[in-house]
Amino acid sequence: MRVTEMNWMQVEAALANDDRCVLPLGSTEQHAYLSLSVDSILSERVATEAAAPLGVPVFPVQPYGLTPAFRAYPGTVTLKMETYLRVVRDILDSLAEQGFRRILICNGHGGNSPAQSMTVEWMGANPHCQVRWHNWWNAPKTFAQVQATDKLASHASWMENFPWTRLPNIRGPEHQKPMADLDLMRLQGPKGVREVLGDGNFGGLYQRDDAEMQAIWDVAVAETRALIEGPWA
Repeated sequence: MRVTEMNWMQVEAALANDDRCVLPLGSTEQHAYLSLSVDSILSERVATEAAAPLGVPVFPVQPYGLTPAFRAYPGTVTLKMETYLRVVRDILDSLAEQGFRRILICNGHGGNSPAQSMTVEWMGANPHCQVRWHNWWNAPKTFAQVQATDKLASHASWMENFPWTRLPNIRGPEHQKPMADLDLMRLQGPKGVREVLGDGNFGGLYQRDDAEMQAIWDVAVAETRALIEGPWA
C-alpha cells in the first residue's frame, strides 16, 4: 500500500493490525542516458510491489541522497552528510512516534550507506523498534541473478536500465563500454570524475533484453518481500 494513495485514517487502521512499514531511499544523480531519478524509481517500485500482497504501507521515497562525486553533472542533487543523517533520523523518529515498530529501509543508492550505521545507533536509543537495511540491487539473490546475466554490470549500465527508468525516445550506445578506471575516479573531485566517466556509465552494455531484466526484477521483488515478511526479532 502506497502511503501516497492513503489518508491518515487508513494508515491508522493499518497500524492497528500491523506495525510494519517500508521506507524507500533514493537519489537524484546522473545515470548516463537514463533518468536522473533511477535510484528513487527503482527503490520505491521494488518496495511497493514487494509490500502490496502483504498490505504493508510504503512511504514516499526520499529522493535526495549522498552523491557529491557527481555534482559536475547537471541535475544531480546531493545533501551534506550531516543533513542526510538528520533527515533519515527525523523520518524514523516520526514513524516510531506513530507506532511503527518494524521498518524496512529499501535503499536504492550505494552512497546512502552511512545512514545504515546511523540506524544501528538509532535502534540503541529506540529499543522498541527494529530497522532492517536492504540494498535491494546487491542483495544476495538479486545480485546473483545480475551476475548470471552479465558479470560486467555497473552504475548507469544495463543493470539499471528497466522500461521504467528509460526516457522516451532516448537509447544509449549499442556497444559495450570498457570499465572505467574506478581507482583513478576515486581520487578526483567532481570535475575530474566527469572527465574519467564521460557519459556517466561506469562500464558495460547500456541495455539488455527486457525479458532478462524482468527475470532480475522478479527475484528482487521476491527477495524484498521475504525481508518484509520476516522473521523479525
